[in-house]
Amino acid sequence: MHYEPIKKSVSVFFNKSPYLKVLSYKLLDLLLLRTWHIHRELKNWSRLIPKGTPVHILDAGGGFGQYTYFLSSMDSGWNILSVDIQRDLCAAANKFFYDMGRSYVFFRTADLTEFIQPQSFNLILSVDVMEHIVDDVRVFTNFHSSLKDGGMLLLSTPSDRDPGDQPATDTPFVEEHVRSGYNIFEIKNKLKTAGFSEVETRYSYGIPGKISWRLSMKYPMVMLNFSKIFFILLPFYYLLTYPISFVLNWLDVVIKWRNGTGLIVKAWK
Repeated sequence: MHYEPIKKSVSVFFNKSPYLKVLSYKLLDLLLLRTWHIHRELKNWSRLIPKGTPVHILDAGGGFGQYTYFLSSMDSGWNILSVDIQRDLCAAANKFFYDMGRSYVFFRTADLTEFIQPQSFNLILSVDVMEHIVDDVRVFTNFHSSLKDGGMLLLSTPSDRDPGDQPATDTPFVEEHVRSGYNIFEIKNKLKTAGFSEVETRYSYGIPGKISWRLSMKYPMVMLNFSKIFFILLPFYYLLTYPISFVLNWLDVVIKWRNGTGLIVKAWK
């Protein structure tokens, strides 16, 4: 299953105007369970930041800019740098944020295995990026070097478990991944090796989240890979399935799972 070509096809439409782009972000915020988890963690983190404190944030692997946009909406006093390896995405995002009047946001083309900006950021966010990178310890080390003392790294990434406490055996849905998921102890050890002093992990995509993901993401992507004509049917599909996904997403966020197909990881310098 190829995910990136579908994302690029959809982005062509939503990049036609800033308002369509914002609409795409709002839709993703509703549909993507990982967004529910990340938004909760970002809100919790922001409550610890005194108003008026200079804040510098790195969105590592910012892609289409969904999370950068959310961060930029939280506080216009924050300086946000988003880096991504795809030059076209960075150019489109810079134009969008310029058109939106958000001069405190900038996108830059960079390879995370090479990107270091020592002692620069209060927060580094990286959402579903590390499963695409072979040399992950090198990237974690770069993150550690780029954080200010006391700064936090927030990661979302697939785990190697399913909610039934068995190793995940399905063929990876996204073929662009270099690993199917992280073992929870593996990623803790790698972050400690990179220099992080404290690491917290929790599972996401428990039983309800896994069902929601299939309803809201996997099945539509299967249909779109089969034929682009399913773009016309998607609104009707989501009209029927989203109320179910909404409840499932809420359950996934409020319940602490012993296992799940996703990981939310926080690490401090």
